[in-house]
Amino acid sequence: MKTHLTLSSGNAKTGPIPVSTSSADTCPASCPFRRVDQYGSGGCYAASGPLALHWQKVSSGERGLFWSQFLSEIAGLPEGQLWRHNQAGDLPGVGEEIDTVALSQLVGANKGKRGWTYTHKYSAAANLDAIRNSNANGFTVNLSANNLKHADELADTNCGPVVVVLPSSQIENTATPAGRKVVICPAVTRDDVTCASCGLCQRQRSVIIGFPAHGKSKRKASAIASN
Repeated sequence: MKTHLTLSSGNAKTGPIPVSTSSADTCPASCPFRRVDQYGSGGCYAASGPLALHWQKVSSGERGLFWSQFLSEIAGLPEGQLWRHNQAGDLPGVGEEIDTVALSQLVGANKGKRGWTYTHKYSAAANLDAIRNSNANGFTVNLSANNLKHADELADTNCGPVVVVLPSSQIENTATPAGRKVVICPAVTRDDVTCASCGLCQRQRSVIIGFPAHGKSKRKASAIASN
């Protein structure tokens, strides 16, 4: 397992902040958007375009750092630095399992920094405990919901903040079936906002952030989000 760190992202939506990429074997099979093979996906935005090529090289070991090296890089970031873990990939550990030791190490390396990420690894109680601990200790792990009903289910775990994939046509704020407020990602609705200037996903919060399906596989993602 290797993890790549780009110190200043060139992604227009992310803005010039550090962004990491983890190998594809960290993605759980339970994620409906996960990569099917090197030629297609179930709706994962990272499985096409330039990011897909980069992700393939990280997954093959051609690019990236060993975990101890990656931790050193994160620990060395400036105090208060906002950074995103995993523009592709998931929390450390193969498949459904979270490597709780590795995640704890990442939480430690992030101390004093403002790191955040997203995960589909919430199928086991031990995983939920690890996510809850991470959120309580400064490294924000957003639980990624597949649709609005699922967002309510994840919010009920009280493990941390929730984000949700929405149909590509949903570009206005909405609510879950249980009445929880869903705010569309500001970087989607405004050209003058990036992750670097927003930081909402890094905050512990009750509001759910919605991401309209995008990318070359947005039709597949929209179909999942509409269920």
